[in-house]
Amino acid sequence: MSAGPKNINVVQAFTSPGSIRLTSLPPLSLYVHFPWCVRKCPYCDFNSHEWKDDRFPEDRYLDALRADLESALPLVWGRQVHTIFIGGGTPSLLSARGLDRLLSDARALLPLDADAEITLEANPGTFETAKFAQFRASGVNRLSIGIQSFNEAHLKALGRIHDASQARQAVDIAAKHFDNFNLDLMFALPQQSFDELKHDIDTAIAFALPHLSLYHLTMEPNTLFAKYPPALPDDDSAADMQDWIHERTREAGYGRYEVSAYAKPHRQSRQNLNYWRFGDYLGIGAGAHTKLSFPSKILRQARFKHPATYMDQALSPTDSPIQEERKVGPHDLPFEFMLNTLRLVEGFPVHAFVERTGLALSSIEPALVEAEKLGLITRDFERIAPTELGQRFLNDLQELFLKDPQS
Repeated sequence: MSAGPKNINVVQAFTSPGSIRLTSLPPLSLYVHFPWCVRKCPYCDFNSHEWKDDRFPEDRYLDALRADLESALPLVWGRQVHTIFIGGGTPSLLSARGLDRLLSDARALLPLDADAEITLEANPGTFETAKFAQFRASGVNRLSIGIQSFNEAHLKALGRIHDASQARQAVDIAAKHFDNFNLDLMFALPQQSFDELKHDIDTAIAFALPHLSLYHLTMEPNTLFAKYPPALPDDDSAADMQDWIHERTREAGYGRYEVSAYAKPHRQSRQNLNYWRFGDYLGIGAGAHTKLSFPSKILRQARFKHPATYMDQALSPTDSPIQEERKVGPHDLPFEFMLNTLRLVEGFPVHAFVERTGLALSSIEPALVEAEKLGLITRDFERIAPTELGQRFLNDLQELFLKDPQS
């Protein structure tokens, strides 16, 4: 629905009738979107905008974030926030003062878990030792660093603003100030050989980092790569690369717990686990998405994407930063639940489906039977999980649950 006065969204969320019944609410996370970057990467389809002037409007954006959060408080009143993720864009472009203000506002307005995981996405081209020490002092206790590759030619092809030396330096700075951090790497890159992939992964593992996210490069719609596709390794070569990654990370002591995520023991991303377990998240910032559960309904929201429009809407006394809002109906809930939970290697407990959707497991029984016949899942009375084949053909597995749950 269209944006309207801020109080109307809140009243409707609680008073409009719902079609499900939840016996409990899932854990709640906060996502904060920072929409600016130095340069838009040709593969990126996230809501990011190159900043052209000397400085982006940091103070006004922080004002808008606080106003956005204040207007959303009635929707999450009394619920504890367990994790915060500050993503983008390149949120490490924030000044140390700005980041400190952002986290201070969050603590002042939300009941934040004393042991909350607070993650900041960072680009190696923005690393400064003093600033990241201040980020740590402000309360950030986990970094997610967008390395993508340690190869100069591949970094250039991906449009990254850092070089291989800066990538290594960023990891060194992260290890100095943070005992918990993640590296993002990509594989099946333009013209990438198997030996080049192995060098990237071995270089990352040599840092003994706690967490690795390893993504297959895909051609997303509305990106420069989609318009001008580069030459990529063929499907068989990419599959061989992925098989080698699974084995190499396992040898190095990393457990694969999600399609693209590998972690040392007790170092899984708690924010991402909440997403994949169909938990709740309040998203603030330009283009941020929200999923919130209520006893009789589940709401999804999307904020205005353009930074200027978002700030105007959030700071207006009568308008709302929410551009779209909809209830997730019982027809869509099974697919949305499975879209997330089947990404996890461990799958999900059977009772979680009922708890998070308010639906009976019988509503997806035909799809479960078909998935089991195809060898894509394994299940018993306690847990449903994708098999190795199901992980490899995850899209096909998830699409089984797009069908009408009553058909």
